[in-house]
Amino acid sequence: MSQKKVEAAAAVLALLELLAGEGPASRFEEPVEEARRSGVTGADLRMVEQIKRLALTIHARLDRRQQWSAGLTSLVDTACDLAAPHTVEDTLKIITRRARLLVGADVSWVSLPAMDDRAFRLHALDGHVSMLNTRLRLPWDAGLAGAVLSHRAPLWTSDYLTDGTFRHADEPDQWIKAEGLHAVLAVPLSRGTRPLGSLHVAERVVRHFSADEIALMSMLAEIGGVALERAVHLDETREDMSLLRERALRAEAELVAARRLAATQRALLDLVLGGCDPHTLVEEFRARLGASVLLCSAHGTVIAAAGDLPDGMQETLARAAMGAGSLGEPSPTFLEGGIWSAPVFTGSHYLGALYVRVGPSTIDNAAELLRHAARTAAVLLSLQEGGTAVAEEQFRDELLDDLLISAPRPREQLERRARRLGIALNQPHVVVLARPEGGTQAKAVTWASSYARRNNGLKTTHEGNVVLLLPGTDPGAAAGTVHEELSPLLGHPVTVSGSGPVADPGSVLHGYREAARCLDAMTALGATGTSASTHEMGFVGLLLSDHLDAEKFIESTIGAVLDYDEQRLTELTRTLDAYFLTGGSPTYAAEQLHVHPNTVARRLERISDLIGADWQKPERALEVQLALRLSRIRRVLKERGEPAGSPAGGQDA
Repeated sequence: MSQKKVEAAAAVLALLELLAGEGPASRFEEPVEEARRSGVTGADLRMVEQIKRLALTIHARLDRRQQWSAGLTSLVDTACDLAAPHTVEDTLKIITRRARLLVGADVSWVSLPAMDDRAFRLHALDGHVSMLNTRLRLPWDAGLAGAVLSHRAPLWTSDYLTDGTFRHADEPDQWIKAEGLHAVLAVPLSRGTRPLGSLHVAERVVRHFSADEIALMSMLAEIGGVALERAVHLDETREDMSLLRERALRAEAELVAARRLAATQRALLDLVLGGCDPHTLVEEFRARLGASVLLCSAHGTVIAAAGDLPDGMQETLARAAMGAGSLGEPSPTFLEGGIWSAPVFTGSHYLGALYVRVGPSTIDNAAELLRHAARTAAVLLSLQEGGTAVAEEQFRDELLDDLLISAPRPREQLERRARRLGIALNQPHVVVLARPEGGTQAKAVTWASSYARRNNGLKTTHEGNVVLLLPGTDPGAAAGTVHEELSPLLGHPVTVSGSGPVADPGSVLHGYREAARCLDAMTALGATGTSASTHEMGFVGLLLSDHLDAEKFIESTIGAVLDYDEQRLTELTRTLDAYFLTGGSPTYAAEQLHVHPNTVARRLERISDLIGADWQKPERALEVQLALRLSRIRRVLKERGEPAGSPAGGQDA
């Protein structure tokens, strides 16, 4: 073998030794140079160079496999690290730190959709040097984040700011420029097919990302997506558990408080049932509430007091107790000056009021204790009164119930029962019906009981309505007053109707039926939440009335015109008839009456003076026409009933 071939073989052997020893790629040129210096030329030199290229290719593949193996090892370590329970923020930090190390990038971050608008927010940045990322908003359709979620595939750019293949936005571009970033790789951070966000790595030099780097980043994003979803569930579970613990602690505290209150109530009731007097009970209230206490009657007198309350304040609170029952509010209320007030009721019967002087800081405990104290005071006052007041309230309700039955009791018996209660059924009364349009009826019944007593009337409930029988002659005014007082108290609409007046026990039922029909008519007409009477509803009220008083309707509508014709022998009524028969035309009415149009015009002006200028409006015009028709029919019937040869009567009405 020639010396040149020996030198070529030596060079080949040296290349193989470098390849086997995983020598650096820079040394693979040395055997070729040595062979060239040894005089190897021609085919032998070309063979050595070809073997060098093959060795470098094999070396690159081995190096790539080592890098891939190292990447896979890093992914396994990442998966093990993420397997432990972490919060969402800690999970994102682990993902971005591992991503940066995996491809040797300068900066890494995660973009997640913002909760408030269609935009992305940066999370868990790693390797950044500027503070422009604070509250940085990435538009939904700009940058690589939106493109990655849209295509569900990795995207990268070698130089972000000069790349025109995607839409740019000012805020992210300013941040990229401040960080000095060029190459950016983004992969979808997802769980299966559900996108969660995008994982980004970037470098401060212009470069291309290899297929292996993109594949490793994609696998890291898949692992990170699973871990992120689990972290979200863990955070939600922790939050739910925290809420459950808070609820359990709150329920336990409420249970302890309820047991304490129940024990207090039992002790107070035992004290009352043991025969204590009001002063002893009020002293017990003061000891348990730790505050000054005042108990007043429904008539404004001080029953008992304990603690330091000035005399002037006692008098003021005693006067306030007289009106507290009309409010119909059994719950304690906090007044000015640090005073708690609790009306004392037995059923719907108002017995008085309990006042406690405490600070606003004890509002919850004081309110509950005061509620129990008021109930205990009600038991004591009821026992002392021997149930007289409650029985009287029941007698009043039963009397009105008996007045509303279809087969009433003897009139003398009803009047005798009414006189015992201080009510004169032979005097004018009005019937008022109130129907709450929502909520419960209990508060309305309590208020009605107090209102009836204040006005020396009666109250009951009948067919789902609160019924009041009140002294007076104006049902509309009475219904309006009930509506004005009851609606604000209940906090929701109340429909109120009135009828009457009635002046004997037998007519109360008729008045109730008229008021009930008026209430139904208001509902049908869409007037719920208002007040009205049968008189205020015009001819509709005439139809609703049990007693069809056409005379009264005619008198209230066109009585002034009829009287004017009768006194002055004019023809205003006939002019009204002609005016309506001709469709409201003064000219045609003049032709029918055979007078000048100016005469008709003057008569119409006189009619306006007599019954009001609005009589030609549709609603009034309908009532006027109805009154004219009823007047004409009444006149014909009267003429038919007169004896033959008697005068026909006066001017037609």
